[in-house]
Amino acid sequence: MVQPNPYRPGRTHTSRVPPVIPPIYQTSTFELDDQSYKDIQGTGGLHETWYSRFSNPTVDAAAAEVARLHDARRTLMAASGMAAIATTLVTLLRSGDTLVAARQLYGDTGDLIARDLPALGVRVVRVDAADTAAWAAAIAGHRPAVVYAETLSNPQLRLLDIPAVAAAAHAAGARLVVDNTFASPFCTRPLRLGADVVVESATKFLSGHSDVLAGAVTVDDTGLYEEIQRRVITFGGCLDPHAAFLVWRGLRTFRVRMAEACRTAAALADEMARQDGVDRVVYPGRPDHPDAGIAARIMPEAAGAMVTLVLDGGDERALRVLRGLDVIVEATSLGGVESLASTPFNSSHFSMSPQERLDAGIMPGMLRLAIGLEGPAVLAADLRQALAHAD
Repeated sequence: MVQPNPYRPGRTHTSRVPPVIPPIYQTSTFELDDQSYKDIQGTGGLHETWYSRFSNPTVDAAAAEVARLHDARRTLMAASGMAAIATTLVTLLRSGDTLVAARQLYGDTGDLIARDLPALGVRVVRVDAADTAAWAAAIAGHRPAVVYAETLSNPQLRLLDIPAVAAAAHAAGARLVVDNTFASPFCTRPLRLGADVVVESATKFLSGHSDVLAGAVTVDDTGLYEEIQRRVITFGGCLDPHAAFLVWRGLRTFRVRMAEACRTAAALADEMARQDGVDRVVYPGRPDHPDAGIAARIMPEAAGAMVTLVLDGGDERALRVLRGLDVIVEATSLGGVESLASTPFNSSHFSMSPQERLDAGIMPGMLRLAIGLEGPAVLAADLRQALAHAD
């Protein structure tokens, strides 16, 4: 009997029994044969497993799960949410193009749009995220190549009327790119509402355990998928196989986690609306939300797991409340099993001046809550004691 070569361990893995959990292919490269070379030459290597910057079975497994959640054809995984966003926009935009983008965006996305894209020759026009008429006018007037917005803005939680903006974009020959991180495919599937590309930080609700960085780009158009895939390969923003496995693992409990977190968020928002010291509660599922009508149409089953409070006393008091929390963790990010809280003025939007934050709808005293799995009674009690001790 010929013994397997110990220096070629891949040849020893010949089990025909399929695993329940996909293996972690923690390898940079794969053994090739004549058919491999023919396949690579035929497609440019985009669809073959031969080098992990191009393709990896563990990464592909995570991508397939995200695509399934969106009821979409293809998902491309990236090393982070910003890698997904930046690669997508650089792929779709050329020097001389116009980008019409929401004024209310995640801080690093805002920096990309305000600083880096103009340096590449892209003209940027900003629009209030929730002003559908302003979107229509800006798109018709500027004829952009790309329209960009978030399903839910951070931290204002204003909603994009995706079908209306998609219709305006397509009438002008533009593509609509939607960052769906805050909503997740549990609440909203933008491709089904007319978007052309969905970008997400898989770090957040998709993976759900605060233990991995990852991004996702989801499309129905195979040609567009390959355009973005080529840039991920060229720029090197690919996802590590072990990180992909952590995303895949988190996706297995995605629906259960999101259902519980959304229920808790809705109950907590109602409880905090009755709390002294809270000037305003911002939650898309409440009837007093300025975009409640849009929420009912694009988030009919659940209004998300993010709640923003505007506290009396401005940013200084909001910070005191934040520092007084015992259960809710003071941290950036969102989407894990633990609840997190942050004050935008010194975290997600610290690079903006006070006036720029006001212009973007970020009011003094904002406290952003990312709801986990602790339950509404526990979280409400923690917020009450922190509010009491902040005075």
